[in-house]
Amino acid sequence: MSKKSAVNQLDPSATPVLRGNLYPHMVLDDYVARIREMRRERRARLAALKTRRQAEAYQERVLEAINRAFSPRPAKTPLNPRIAGVVEAQGFRVEKILLESRPGVLVSGNLYVPEGCGADRPLPGVIGVCGHSDLGKAAPVYQAFPQRLAAAGFVTLIIDPFNQGERDQYALLPEELRKGLDCVHCCNAHNMMGKQLELVGEFFGMWRAWDAIRALDYLLTRAEVDPRHVGVTGNSGGGTMTTWLWGAEPRFTMAAPSCFVTTFGANLENELPADNEQYPPGVLGAGLEMADFFIARAPKPSILLGQNLDFFDRRGIREAHAEIAHFYRVLGAPAKNHAHFMGPMGHGYSHHNQRAMVNFFSRHAGKPRTVHLSNKRVVDLGAKNLWCTPQGNTVRAGAKTIFECAAEIARAQYARRRSRGPLSNPALNKAVRDVLRLDPAAGSNAANPPHYRCIGPVHYDKPRVARFAVETEYAQSDDPVARIRALLLQASGKPGFTLDVAPRVTLYLPHVSAEAELQDGRLAGAYLKKDGRGPETFFALDARGFGASMFVDKGENYFAPYGFDYMFHGHGLLFGQSFLGRRVFDVLRSIDLLVHEGARAIDLVGRGQGALLAAYAALLAPKAVKTVRLRHAPHSYLAWATAPVVRWPAANFPRGVLARFDLPDVYRALGKRLNASEPWDELMRPVRRSFGKRTNSYAIAAAGA
Repeated sequence: MSKKSAVNQLDPSATPVLRGNLYPHMVLDDYVARIREMRRERRARLAALKTRRQAEAYQERVLEAINRAFSPRPAKTPLNPRIAGVVEAQGFRVEKILLESRPGVLVSGNLYVPEGCGADRPLPGVIGVCGHSDLGKAAPVYQAFPQRLAAAGFVTLIIDPFNQGERDQYALLPEELRKGLDCVHCCNAHNMMGKQLELVGEFFGMWRAWDAIRALDYLLTRAEVDPRHVGVTGNSGGGTMTTWLWGAEPRFTMAAPSCFVTTFGANLENELPADNEQYPPGVLGAGLEMADFFIARAPKPSILLGQNLDFFDRRGIREAHAEIAHFYRVLGAPAKNHAHFMGPMGHGYSHHNQRAMVNFFSRHAGKPRTVHLSNKRVVDLGAKNLWCTPQGNTVRAGAKTIFECAAEIARAQYARRRSRGPLSNPALNKAVRDVLRLDPAAGSNAANPPHYRCIGPVHYDKPRVARFAVETEYAQSDDPVARIRALLLQASGKPGFTLDVAPRVTLYLPHVSAEAELQDGRLAGAYLKKDGRGPETFFALDARGFGASMFVDKGENYFAPYGFDYMFHGHGLLFGQSFLGRRVFDVLRSIDLLVHEGARAIDLVGRGQGALLAAYAALLAPKAVKTVRLRHAPHSYLAWATAPVVRWPAANFPRGVLARFDLPDVYRALGKRLNASEPWDELMRPVRRSFGKRTNSYAIAAAGA
C-alpha cells in the first residue's frame, strides 16, 4: 500500500504526508535520551546496594511501583469452574476448563494432569501463559511444554489470552469491520482493547494478568496440586505475562519467562513497538527496568530464557541477568536461585528452552532430574479436540466481551460525574492538567518563550511558507539531539528568517501534517482564504510526531495500530506521562512564543487530531486564545469507550480521563469562543448530528452511550 492510499483510506480529504529530511527521528531520540538518563540513575542505585537491609528497601520501592502499575484490581468473584470434557493421552490427561475471571468473562484453559496424580500424591503446579498465536493454548508449541512438564510430574493449567484461541472478542462483529480495523490479528486486537481501557484508567496488561491470577486461584483448589511449589512460564507474549505476574502475584514460587526479558532501553533503541500489555504505566517514570520484576521477588527461584537469534536483544537479557544475580548476592541467596539460559534458535519456545525450564522447575520443586519427552513423543492433540466451547469461541458461548466491560465502567464513571454536576472552569482546568500531566504554569509563560530558529522557506503555489523550529522541551541529558521541536509554519510573502507576528493571528493545528494540508485548498488553504487579515497573519503548527517529525517507516500506515506513533504513546505511558499532553504542551509553548513576539489575540483552528489539541489549548490559554474553530472533532470520549472498536489513533486516548471529565465539558467551558462543525464519530466518519447547542451539554455523551 502506498503512503497516499494509507492516509486516504481513513480520510479521503487528506493529502500524502510530506516527509522531507527534517526530524523524523526526533521523538524517538527524545525518549532514548530520557531512558538512558533513567538507566544511569538506576545503575547507580543498584551499585550502591551493599547490605541486605539496603536491598530490601530497594525491593519495597520496586514493589510499590509494580502495584501502582497493576491496578486497579477487581474484587474476586466466583470462578464458576466447569470441566467441558477430558482428552486422554499416553501418560497424562487434559481437562478442558472454563472459568469466570470476572462476572461473565469466560477464560478457556487446558489442565494437563500426569497419569496417577491424585490427592494422595499432590504434584507441583504451573500456570502456562501463551505467546502471540491465533491458536492460543492449542498451538503446537503451547501443547508441547505442558506435555514436557507432565512427563516430569507437574500439573499445568495453560489459558487462552484475550483474542487468542477460543477468546476472539470480536467474533460477532461484521467481518468487514473486523478486517477494516485489523482486529483479526491478536496483537492489533490487544492494542484496540488497551486504548479503550486507558480511557477508564485501566491497564490491559492487568486484565491479562488477572485472568492468570484467577487461573492460579483455580489451580490451587485442585487436590492434585502442591501449593508449596507453583511456577509460571510462557514465551514471547507469555514471557511478558510471566514477568508481570512474577512481580504482581506473590503466590508463585518460581518463574521462567522465555523470549521477552531484555531492557526497555534495548527495545526502544531497536525501534520495536510492543503490545499494549507490554507498556505498564509509570514503571520507567519510577526508575524500573524489566529486571526489577525479578528483583521484586528475590530470593525466589527464577530463570531467564532467551534465544541467540531473537529480536529481543540478547545484550539486554544478559544485562538483566547480571543485575538480578548481583541483587541475589547482596541478599545472600544461593547462586542456584537465579539462572540464565540462551537457546540457539530464533524467537520461540524451542525444545532447548522448554527443557531448561523443566529442569529448573524440577530442581526447585525437589524433584529428580528426569528424561523428558523427545520431540517425537510430543503429541499434537488437535485444536478442536482441546476446545472448551462448542464452536471454539467463548463469546459465541455467551461470554461478556472486554469492550462490553469497558463500556460498563465508562458509563458508571459518567453517572458519577453527572451526579456531581458540571465542573467549574477552575476545577475543569485542574482536571485537564492532571489527566494530561501538564504543569500548572503551562500556557501562561510568554515571558519565558521557547527558543526558535529558521529552517528555511518552502515555496508552494500559494502561499510562500517560512518554517521555524520551536524548541518546546528537551530531555535532562547531555545529548544535544534530544530536543523536541514543534514545526511552526508562517504563510507569508516575506523572506521569513525571523518571526513577524501581527497583533491578531490564526494558528492552524492539522489532523496529520500542516505542510501537506497547506497545499490542499480544501483544508488549511480554506482557512487562509477566509482570513481577511492577509496571509502574513496565518500560522500552522506541527506538534511532535506530526508532519516532518512523523516516524513512518517502510511504507507503513501512520494510523496503524502497531506503528511508531502508537509506540511513542506507549512510552509516554511507561514514563507516567501523556503523549497527547506533550503535544498540547507543544501548542501552548508555541502560543507563548507568538504572544512574546507580539500577538495579542490568537484564533485557533484545529482539524481531526488537531481539533483535540486546539480545544485543550484554548481551555488552558484563555487570555491568548480568543476564538477556537474545530472541524472533524470527536463528540466525546464516552462514545469511544462504549463502541466495540475505535479508529482514532491511540495517541489521542488520555489515561483515566473519564473518571474526571469528558470532551463535552471542555466544549461547554469554551462557551462563545467555540465554533465547531462536521464532527467525526469513533470510526472517524462524519456524524450526522451537528454540534450546535448540544455541544454545551452532557447530551452528546449520553447519546454516545
